[in-house]
Amino acid sequence: MGWAALSPVSSRCVYGGVAEVSVYVAAAARGLGVGQFLLNQLIEISEANGIWTLQAGVFDDNLASRKLHLKCGFREIGYREKIGKLHGVWKNNILFERRSVVIGV
Repeated sequence: MGWAALSPVSSRCVYGGVAEVSVYVAAAARGLGVGQFLLNQLIEISEANGIWTLQAGVFDDNLASRKLHLKCGFREIGYREKIGKLHGVWKNNILFERRSVVIGV
């Protein structure tokens, strides 16, 4: 139905509490709450492991993913223009961030 992952943003110890989230939901499972379940699980796991900041980059035309991140407590913090190509088409990216409410920062 889908998958989710946490990845370190840097090998430098100063960024040890910062991770990037990736969430993918199969087309047949979209709209069923799978993405919200996966992202909430990542949040829980990250906080249990001392991660205080989660970040994500979402293609600007992926409205479902943008809404999902906002619903799960992320806020929009930036925009990157033509940061990647998908099937030969340049893609823009919206940057999201979520600060833990469990881990004091």
